[in-house]
Amino acid sequence: MDRVIGVLGGMGSMASQLFYKMVIDRTDAKCDQEHVRMVIFNDAAMPDRTKAILAQDYSKVDEQMLTDFQLLENCGCQAICITCNTAHFFADRLKDKINIPIIHMIEETSAEIAAGFPGGKVAVLATDGTIETGLYQKRLENHGLVPFSPSEDMQKIVMYQIYDRIKKGLPWDKEKWMILENYIKDNGCDCAIMACTELSVIKEDNRLEDYYIDPMSVLARKAVEFSGKKLK
Repeated sequence: MDRVIGVLGGMGSMASQLFYKMVIDRTDAKCDQEHVRMVIFNDAAMPDRTKAILAQDYSKVDEQMLTDFQLLENCGCQAICITCNTAHFFADRLKDKINIPIIHMIEETSAEIAAGFPGGKVAVLATDGTIETGLYQKRLENHGLVPFSPSEDMQKIVMYQIYDRIKKGLPWDKEKWMILENYIKDNGCDCAIMACTELSVIKEDNRLEDYYIDPMSVLARKAVEFSGKKLK
């Protein structure tokens, strides 16, 4: 079995390149031919998903994302990975319009957390759009977990790290991050989901502890497994 994985990226581009590295690092390969075959479409022109959700105007993202899915399918891909958590809101709307599966980062992450922290309280660190849709909250509850969303002030710190730091090519603001970390730990959270791929970049770049669960890392492992290649 040697399946081709399609990757819809560009949301943002730093996350896309990190995902590719994660797949390579998690593949038990001794030569080129043992790595995962992938088609990566870094669609940096994709409209902002959070803005579309908050405005309840989905048409432009729906249209562009479906076109991208069809492009990957026509390239011979046999499954699609999306390197954006918020984009999964639109993927759920579009999945029945394509003929190949989407490896669902949010569902796979929720299942993995439930196995490691049964009945646990889980902080969801994400964009306003992801929080608004309940993407993680619903799936965590389905797996018997207790989701915890930050207060308005703490959510502003999350959005600041995503939009004013990583998306602008800047490093994280460690001082503000520590305020957020103390807050979620003081509220009794067993772990925290880095539920935005810009936050995945923060975890990777700063070697944050395993308390922070990275959905993109989960997705990378699932992509290797689906492809039929050997997982490290």
